[in-house]
Amino acid sequence: MTEGRVYTVGGQDWDEVVAAADEMGEQPSSERLIVNMGPQHPSTHGVLRLILTLDGETVTELRPVIGYLHTGIEKNMEFRTWTQGVTFCTRMDYLSPMFNETAYCLAVEKLLGITDQIPQRASVIRVLMMELNRIASHMMAVGTFGMELGATTVFLYGLREREKVLDLFELISGLRMNHAYIRPGGVAQDLPSGALERLREFLAVMPRQMSELRALLDASPVYLARTKDIATLDLTGCMSLGVTGPVLRATGLPWDLRKSQPYCGYETYEFDVPTQDTADAYGRYLIRMDEVDQSLRIIEQCVDRLSATRPANDPVMIANAKIGWPAQLAVGTDGMGNSPDHIAHIMGQSMEALIHHFKLVTEGFRVPEGQVYAAIESPRGELGCHVVSDGGTRPYRVHFRDPSFTNLQSVSVMSEGGLVADVIAAVASIDPVMGGVDR
Repeated sequence: MTEGRVYTVGGQDWDEVVAAADEMGEQPSSERLIVNMGPQHPSTHGVLRLILTLDGETVTELRPVIGYLHTGIEKNMEFRTWTQGVTFCTRMDYLSPMFNETAYCLAVEKLLGITDQIPQRASVIRVLMMELNRIASHMMAVGTFGMELGATTVFLYGLREREKVLDLFELISGLRMNHAYIRPGGVAQDLPSGALERLREFLAVMPRQMSELRALLDASPVYLARTKDIATLDLTGCMSLGVTGPVLRATGLPWDLRKSQPYCGYETYEFDVPTQDTADAYGRYLIRMDEVDQSLRIIEQCVDRLSATRPANDPVMIANAKIGWPAQLAVGTDGMGNSPDHIAHIMGQSMEALIHHFKLVTEGFRVPEGQVYAAIESPRGELGCHVVSDGGTRPYRVHFRDPSFTNLQSVSVMSEGGLVADVIAAVASIDPVMGGVDR
């Protein structure tokens, strides 16, 4: 049962918003200022609208308004095959595409009952790509955080390191974002030649670059003044609101699904779960920087494991030909399509195999009836995927628990009672991505 006043905020609603505030306010309206922050504000991390009620410089009420970036991704997935659904969900949280793909594929594989049949090499590549993606996401979070508080050099450093990850993504998957690289049954293709060498170069240079970035912020008096004891949210508040990720771990609770509910073989990797006990914006920054260091540890272990196996003997897609898409793709000399040798391989099989290949790509495979929930630890917290199947070649329903959506509700608790300038630090410390909020 809903308690208290309920606000329905949409377009062309300003008169109603002000009238409701006047009705509920204790001080005269001349002493109260109601302002819009966004939805086109540079520090709202996307099209987020915040309705602020100010008493001087103090925020007395904050109401977030979402929905400006709604793309209908979940609904569109109901009209595509199970494999084609990856192309849609990768576009949700556009800073964490690999995590979107993995959560969805783990759920589909659980419905199919093939979780234990995923090739080991494919699982290692999934972990590799997710940890690279975690670094890229945290670099964007820290870089924009610094820029919004006036440290433009930090933004340039953050994007410089993120570009290194995107270069690796382009080398491995062919794209810098919206990859559709992780698919039900495995991954689209194996690492290309030279990828392991490029990864080792990345591992050699990144620790030094992280030290340079931390030198700009860790002890900066200006940055500390804008983040320490700012936008606090304690453990009780996180538990009440369902907040996860760095915001939760900054309260001292080491809750990380990679440790508590392992997937993709994370239990076989050595890494720590960084925590802080400050429960403020500065603690969340420290968590993200420490997590980058742990991701580098995991990536190094992935590279060692991939170097120890031969691609020819260790596939990256499930052996079941009724589920797994072809994963040994090769690009032609024009760079625009499959190589003639690969086409000849497909065409040179039996007519039945060719027909089956055609039906697998166009019609898709069937998934038994049922519903499952799969959750992973994304850069922003618990990313869950609830998938329902009616036994057909398309999902009956796909719903994502995106951490940006869940964590965003805490911005009111963090900001009310603080200064209007601290609203920017609160939003930045949550690191919401509106593509994941609105879907």
